[in-house]
Amino acid sequence: MTDRITVEELAELMKKCTGVTVTPEELGRDDTAFEGLGVDSLGLLGIVGELENRYGTPMPTDAERSKSPRQFLDLVNSALLTGA
Repeated sequence: MTDRITVEELAELMKKCTGVTVTPEELGRDDTAFEGLGVDSLGLLGIVGELENRYGTPMPTDAERSKSPRQFLDLVNSALLTGA
């Protein structure tokens, strides 16, 4: 396990936690929004919970309000790097 979440890992988490199947390429585009993928704040909350359990680190409170995969990854990876 690394201290960084990749788009591939996020795609796997989305499928596991929300049932939404997307490709890492879709998540890597700058114009991709969670809303357009069918992922709401409850789905993101499930992903956040899974990450907190997996890494033993609290995730930023704003993570479940992220509008895009890029914003989510930036917040989560920043928290993992700082151990916050």
